[in-house]
Amino acid sequence: MRLLTQILLVSIGSIIGGLARWGVGVGFARLVGTAFPWGTMFINLSGSLFLGWFMTIVNERLPASGGNWWLSADDLKLMIAIGFTGSYTTFSTFEYESHKLVSDGDRLSVATYMAGSLFLGLLAVRIGTRLARMG
Repeated sequence: MRLLTQILLVSIGSIIGGLARWGVGVGFARLVGTAFPWGTMFINLSGSLFLGWFMTIVNERLPASGGNWWLSADDLKLMIAIGFTGSYTTFSTFEYESHKLVSDGDRLSVATYMAGSLFLGLLAVRIGTRLARMG
């Protein structure tokens, strides 16, 4: 029974994360076009910020048993960190789009995209962690 609960938690998070990823990607494409993968970069950065914030909250503020929540900390991690964030963030898409920019010979764009995603993503995780520790 526990395994089925875990599968359900990851599945629910994944469905929501995938829909969020699709919606954000479509929104960015409509707003700024598709010449540069701004939507994917935003998804990676916001997902990194959220994951840093969420994991800090769960690990430092939520009792392991879940306290008054109906889900334990481990259940929340399955649904949100693995399911939602794993489905929402798009590292494989990031890699493919980087490959396309390299293949297109646009060195400035590929350098901007890769460095921005990696370094700003790390910064976003650190900011998310600090935000979670405030108040």
